[in-house]
Amino acid sequence: MASATILFTGFPGFIGARLIPRLLAGAPDATVVALVEPRMVERARVAVAAIDPVRIVVEPGDITHPQLGLSAARYAELAASTTQVHHLAAVYDLAVPLAIAERVNVLGTQHVIAFCRAAPNLERHHYVSSCYVAGRRSGRIMEHELVAGQTFKNHYESTKFGAEVLVRASMGEVATTVYRPAIVVGDSQTGVTAKFDGPYYLLRTLQRLGAHQPIPQIGRGDASFNVVPIDFVVDAIAAGAADGQAAGETVHLCDPAPVSSAELMRTFSREYAGRLPSYSVPPGILIRALRLAAVRNLFGGTPSESIVYLNHPVEFDTTRADLVLGRAGLRCPRFADYAPRLVEFFSAHRDDPAFAAKA
Repeated sequence: MASATILFTGFPGFIGARLIPRLLAGAPDATVVALVEPRMVERARVAVAAIDPVRIVVEPGDITHPQLGLSAARYAELAASTTQVHHLAAVYDLAVPLAIAERVNVLGTQHVIAFCRAAPNLERHHYVSSCYVAGRRSGRIMEHELVAGQTFKNHYESTKFGAEVLVRASMGEVATTVYRPAIVVGDSQTGVTAKFDGPYYLLRTLQRLGAHQPIPQIGRGDASFNVVPIDFVVDAIAAGAADGQAAGETVHLCDPAPVSSAELMRTFSREYAGRLPSYSVPPGILIRALRLAAVRNLFGGTPSESIVYLNHPVEFDTTRADLVLGRAGLRCPRFADYAPRLVEFFSAHRDDPAFAAKA
């Protein structure tokens, strides 16, 4: 085994499966140890076989256990060799029960931080948070801000906030970079994604409506909807990992010029259906109506929890991210430029159950 180890959680997730090859390319002497929960081990091994079965080790484990589900000897061995930690594992479900979210997102992060403290050769902890730790705050959110008395729309947000509080508290001891992505969609060049959830519910709605029914306008014109393509997120984290000056930074991996929620719907309608929305649906009425299965089916299975994101007037400042990414020559693509690729991929795979969002 190579002397330098990158401990990685969140594989073989959508971001993780793309990020690990980039990290290996940037650290030719390193080995990635992917800590994988037991039920995902076989899937992870299949993914590793297609990436690099020599330099990636699948390690069955569990971040919700104090020693990450490892034996004392294996834990000590990993701690001694680890130079980088990438912590991506989390529960991302907007409807997740509080107990599960706290166990995975908060307690799991606490255990990863403890591992970082136990690793004498650790150079940096790379923690993937979310821009939605801002909760229900509105207006412009700065990257250095975290605790501002905010309330939250769901347990996903509140527990990612709680986890980032722990990460921030450790930064005096552990060199850390915090990455806060916006809502991640498919690849800006190919449209490839892992599943059709989030903003893809708008495309599901258009699919259900067909060619003749009028299209509803979902989302406010004064509320931005911040989406970023997966390739940008991967490029940005890889750039941060390679940049020593990024230690201590918290960066919003967000579109600095996001479209409004209304423009998001108009763009998808134009690209998918060749026409524009013709009437508006008040968000409060839609949220209540989506509690009915028949209405959810008409709107492509859209969960009521997602509608608030289309009507929340918030902006995410990217000043610190622009500095870090600028040193690598990176910038976020414009949504209008890659939206056709998203729609093309959806249109080609919309009936494939492999891309179905969890019910």
